[in-house]
Amino acid sequence: MNKKRLVIIGGGAAGFFCGVNAARLDPALQVIILEKTSKLLAKVRISGGGRCNVTHACFSMADMVKKYPRGGSFLKKAFHQFFTNDTIAWFKERGVELKTEADGRMFPVTDSSQTIIDCLIKEANKYGVEILMNREVKQLIPVNGQWSLVINEGEVMQADYVCVASGGYPKPVQYNWLTQQGHSIEDPVPSLFTFNMPGNAITSLMGVSVENVRVKIAGSKLSEAGPLLITHWGMSGPAILKLSAWGARELAKCNWHFSIFVNWLPDLNENSLREKFQKFRFELATQKIANRNPFSLPNRLWEFLLKQSDVKEDLRWADLPAAAQNKFIKNLCAGEYEVKGKTTFKEEFVTAGGIELNEIDFNTMQSRKFPGLFFAGEIINVDGVTGGFNFQNAWTTGWISAKAIASVSNV
Repeated sequence: MNKKRLVIIGGGAAGFFCGVNAARLDPALQVIILEKTSKLLAKVRISGGGRCNVTHACFSMADMVKKYPRGGSFLKKAFHQFFTNDTIAWFKERGVELKTEADGRMFPVTDSSQTIIDCLIKEANKYGVEILMNREVKQLIPVNGQWSLVINEGEVMQADYVCVASGGYPKPVQYNWLTQQGHSIEDPVPSLFTFNMPGNAITSLMGVSVENVRVKIAGSKLSEAGPLLITHWGMSGPAILKLSAWGARELAKCNWHFSIFVNWLPDLNENSLREKFQKFRFELATQKIANRNPFSLPNRLWEFLLKQSDVKEDLRWADLPAAAQNKFIKNLCAGEYEVKGKTTFKEEFVTAGGIELNEIDFNTMQSRKFPGLFFAGEIINVDGVTGGFNFQNAWTTGWISAKAIASVSNV
């Protein structure tokens, strides 16, 4: 009857990780997870195309924090308690082996997110974590050193400790139940989204992907390199998603209307490419430009760029006019594309914003304003680029809050 109670708000990665670890570290603690929907671990399920990008094979904290547009220095301190190697070991101890792909992303060897879900639910069952679905917390009220949680239609639950792991909300008003208690938020804006280019001719190349390009946002210093995918609505792929993360606030201010420059040959600039063209005029003189693509770009893209540059299909390298050559070089190294809006990239979508970091103790994830109130995951003002970094934030902050709660609950 005297059991201390921890209530976790949110049945996602951070919430589960806090819950199962707190219950294991203090078996006398009663742990309850409240999930507002009818689905547990929804983002875990869809991440990485249903494979779950658990973390990233980066073992340098200094390098790792560079992958977080917001909250990197906060996480750097937190990573000293639980880092990528700890994530890998934690899952391995529970029979889940992870593998590393060429780009550093780490997945379960089964290539199935269900493996991660099963592992977390098994841990919850093992340590008696109670899971209540369709329970949305409407109010959080401190009462005599404890907490009253007002849920759904007036149901009230008491707790000694609360961990808010409810994920990011897209609208500031959705944080009211936290700001009413005196916490501040950084207003949310979308991050990790794709670029819409309605009516742009390049969308005719949907399905074409290029392994490495450089994309720059016009009028800014924002620039990212990586794979790019052309879609029926515009552009996607890691280069675009990373750019959307670093530019999340800037792009929101211009209502997602801006221009980008794409260098399809990121190892070259206009001057170095012009020199190569002089060589091609001699070495490939008699060959048709349309049939001789010396950069191994996808053929559909090569043909598209030729057409955009007014280079005729039957033109030979030796006969390329100066004006067409200049236009072609520009389109290859600095092709300009207008962006008019964004599309949610559902697998990886995150919100930039959340509880201000100066109001959270990085050693414990406890609120600096209210003892007994903890935060984990995307609800705090931390977000990473695509590649497993947002999950690592969830595991790290979930673990630290669990450890801190267990250390005070059994005193």
